[in-house]
Amino acid sequence: MAQKTQIILVDDIDQSAASQTVTFGLDGVTYEIDLNDEHAAALRESIEEWSSKARRVSGRRNVRRRGASPAAETQKIREWARSQGMEVSDRGRIPAPIREAYNQAH
Repeated sequence: MAQKTQIILVDDIDQSAASQTVTFGLDGVTYEIDLNDEHAAALRESIEEWSSKARRVSGRRNVRRRGASPAAETQKIREWARSQGMEVSDRGRIPAPIREAYNQAH
């Protein structure tokens, strides 16, 4: 019997389909929120109002998002997931359960 696992990223604001996970921090606490493109742009715009006037104390300008993998590794995970009957998008974040299943298998 074939099994198909589908992970759908849901926008934490309005429960629509999310396209990305945004990481941000305040008062020493790091947060993650799943958002669609419109909500992600709105969050970045509102934070820009404050961060443009603030002093940078750490980090690099082009920080890679946490959890991002090199393209070759990501492609291997996607190919493996599809060969296992899992549905995974061509672009964007690979859901954690799929990544965990891949890591257990390898």
